[in-house]
Amino acid sequence: MKFSKKSRLLLIPVCVAAIGVAAYVWLTRPDPSPGTAPMLHGALATAPQIVRGEYLARAADCVACHTVAGGKPFAGGLPFKLPFGTLYSSNITADKKTGIGNWSDDDFVRALHEGVRHDGQRLYPAFPYTSYSLLSRDDVLAIKAYLFSLPTVEQATPEPGLSFPFNQRWAMGFWNAAFFRSERFKPSTDKSAEWNRGAYMAIGLAHCAECHTPRNIGFALEHRNELAGAIINGWQAPNITSDPEYGIGKWTDADLYQYLRFGHAAGHGPASGPMGEAVDNSLQYLDPQDTKDLITYLRSIPARKGEHPVMVNPKPDTVASSTAYTPAANTPADLQNGLRLFEGSCASCHQWNGQGPQTPYAALLGARSVNDPSGRNVTQMILHGGKMRIGTEDVFMPAFSTLTDAEIAQLSNYVIFQFGGKQGKVTAEAVAAQRKD
Repeated sequence: MKFSKKSRLLLIPVCVAAIGVAAYVWLTRPDPSPGTAPMLHGALATAPQIVRGEYLARAADCVACHTVAGGKPFAGGLPFKLPFGTLYSSNITADKKTGIGNWSDDDFVRALHEGVRHDGQRLYPAFPYTSYSLLSRDDVLAIKAYLFSLPTVEQATPEPGLSFPFNQRWAMGFWNAAFFRSERFKPSTDKSAEWNRGAYMAIGLAHCAECHTPRNIGFALEHRNELAGAIINGWQAPNITSDPEYGIGKWTDADLYQYLRFGHAAGHGPASGPMGEAVDNSLQYLDPQDTKDLITYLRSIPARKGEHPVMVNPKPDTVASSTAYTPAANTPADLQNGLRLFEGSCASCHQWNGQGPQTPYAALLGARSVNDPSGRNVTQMILHGGKMRIGTEDVFMPAFSTLTDAEIAQLSNYVIFQFGGKQGKVTAEAVAAQRKD
């Protein structure tokens, strides 16, 4: 049978489409392997499923993304502002009308392992199924059992406000084909049990890379810069590779343990922003051995400079020449307004030498934020303040958002000069942009 030239030309797009569909189906196929996962420590290993699920949900910090400020836990609605629009987190209570009450075990597992909802629609990777895919089925179902044990909340999830073509959920299948493979965590036989447990916690359950790794043009994790720092929700998540200058290579194990469990380590400043939230909701509740295993894993991450390197000066000359009650004498003329703002709003808590005598959480020396000339996190703290509850202690810094953009820029640049010994580059325009984040 012969085909005309016109017929042959028409066959080309048909064949291309057929090949594309076949590739799509092949690349997005689920991984049938349930995988294995390191056991939980101590009594948790044999605890009832709901108890294990509560611990795992805390370690995964589910409440942070699925709860709005002042709202009901796990009822969703938290906005995620992305370059292509706004997404809202889902209601993950067991409410059958607006939550996940009608989801079967397989539905829930499919969402975490493959990024597909109960109704067959694809999830966006703002929900970190790309990390949760590594969790074992047993752990996923323990989380589900815990969520289903909680009070239900009837609260509809707002519709995403995304521009075309990002509002086409079906197209996420092609994103998955390019950037995602559903697979379970498989322990490395050449690594210790502690390392494997730490890896399972870091790259799966606690999904550290989702905040600390930059994203590529397709908004997928840029693994060549794994854990080398990224901007997340307007904050600069720091480099947590083993690099001694720009990462955590010089931190002692004791420093890291203190920071992860209590949100502060002497000589490194306090956790703030999303990291403070992670300590508040999640990290402080980890089994101590899980924290140590997490540190073991982080120590093994290759040193990377990252795209936004910050070198910390633990005690600049400006602090050495200050006292608790007097600033450095050589403050440049263009920072005098910032000095006066610090004197009126900040010095009583932080003091001029950055020691923060009332609470160690007010200490500024050694903090990455005050050593970053871009001033991103300093500006965020001034704009939004911060709060954590560590054990029974409330840690609080008020917001100073009533200051003008120019005043916040002046104050930020002064803080960077006084406590980091560097020239800040914060502008009123940059503050205005961050105010919208």
